[in-house]
Amino acid sequence: MAKIIFVIGGARSGKSAFAEGFAKKYDDVVYIATAEAKDEEMRERIRIHCARRPFDWKTIESPYHVDKAVSDLNGKAGIVLIDCITLYITNMFLRIETGASGRGERPFAPTLAKGHESSPSLTSSDRGGEPNQMVNSADCSEMQKATPQERQQAILAEIHKLGRVCRESKSDVIIISNEVGLGIVPDNALSREFRDIAGYANQILADEADEVYFMVAGIARRIK
Repeated sequence: MAKIIFVIGGARSGKSAFAEGFAKKYDDVVYIATAEAKDEEMRERIRIHCARRPFDWKTIESPYHVDKAVSDLNGKAGIVLIDCITLYITNMFLRIETGASGRGERPFAPTLAKGHESSPSLTSSDRGGEPNQMVNSADCSEMQKATPQERQQAILAEIHKLGRVCRESKSDVIIISNEVGLGIVPDNALSREFRDIAGYANQILADEADEVYFMVAGIARRIK
């Protein structure tokens, strides 16, 4: 059975650096990246992230179905580092289809309106793996096809599935996520919905984890 370490904190709190330092204690590290390089700024931030990781780490780009990326490894890693859950939720939130079952049968096909494919509708005051919870309602018209309940059910089903797969994995797993609920209440419904889903997802993964670390100003505080 895997040991699951969950690392959570705000933007630029030191989450990735802490998790990467933890992972360096292992041989055969696999890094699962959920970010998508949709513009030059994001590509540069991804380049910086890649440059600071050891050359022998294997990287898997998996913006969707992270559970499958973990299960496909079949224990062929000392540790798996997933960075990050907040972007994983963002990817699903923006591409969920009306009528998706929420049971994982590829429910996240692209549905963004024409002209929106090149950039995410979630604004990012801190990009490169650290989106905030604000959503541009005008850019997210496609999400109106699904109800809030359908979106939440589908996304949290994927998070539950990821938690189970990590628990059943033969490799230890580090999962990184943002705490997006400590700021002001967002001023639009989609932002509040995203914040709530992210909060529920964090609760699910923290409950599944063996150890939970809360990052504050580069300092890790173990809370579980």
